[in-house]
Amino acid sequence: MTVQQLTDRIKEKTGVNLPPDQTCDQLMTGDPGMEVKKIGCTFMATVDVIREAAAQGVNVIITHEPTWFTGADQTGWIEQDAVYQEKRRLLEENRIAVWRFHDHMHIGHTDEIYTGFDREFGWGKYHVEITNAEKYGETDPAKAEFWKHFGAVYELPETTLQELCGFFKERAGMDVVQIVGRPDMPVRRVSVLVGGGSLGLGREEAPMIQMDREQIDVVICGDITEWTLSAYVRDAAALGKNKGMLVLGHERSEEWGMKYLPDWLAPIADGIPAVFLDAGEPFTYL
Repeated sequence: MTVQQLTDRIKEKTGVNLPPDQTCDQLMTGDPGMEVKKIGCTFMATVDVIREAAAQGVNVIITHEPTWFTGADQTGWIEQDAVYQEKRRLLEENRIAVWRFHDHMHIGHTDEIYTGFDREFGWGKYHVEITNAEKYGETDPAKAEFWKHFGAVYELPETTLQELCGFFKERAGMDVVQIVGRPDMPVRRVSVLVGGGSLGLGREEAPMIQMDREQIDVVICGDITEWTLSAYVRDAAALGKNKGMLVLGHERSEEWGMKYLPDWLAPIADGIPAVFLDAGEPFTYL
């Protein structure tokens, strides 16, 4: 199987085939006609991930996030930069192709990032389907559809914000978890906004609207902007409301979709082995 055949099968399985000029899901480096020998699935093709891929005999990396440091993975601005040149050389010397799997992964039949999150943390059984978009005041069908796919809502056995932090520190291998709100606040109804979802996906106000309409106690975030959702939750807590926020970061909230991607690929990979390459929590804490 060639790289092109593999990526075509992946897009076909998602049920979506976006035009090339409308997606970042492109071959970042490598030959589309190259034979696929072993696949590595990762959140991001960092230098460390590339070195591990080479050590394991991987010649195709499927990465969720950018290789070249911007959302669209454009390279015109960086081609004279030594970091770009040495990273590309590392890929070329090891004959590793890198394909981006982001848009199709999120908007396919199922959002496989959330599927992986539920599987890793055992939360699938707590998932609450949100179908009543009228509560958001949307009458336009296209806008109402936005809310059906905006994050995920869960009803957990009652816990506290502090206990929830301990859970993620242990299960996600984190040294530090940022929070807003009282550590001892009771928590039952939570929303999860992986990656950049907590920034609103083009609608900056969306996370706050969801917290209000869905009566969310705690929102679990990937990325944050300090003057939007975190400021809203901070003010809500200061006013005595039972509101909190827990920040996992972009990588720790989305990596799990890539961890279980080898299982998803198995039926379409014709026996080609696929492995998970953990990009790891990106920060060191002193």
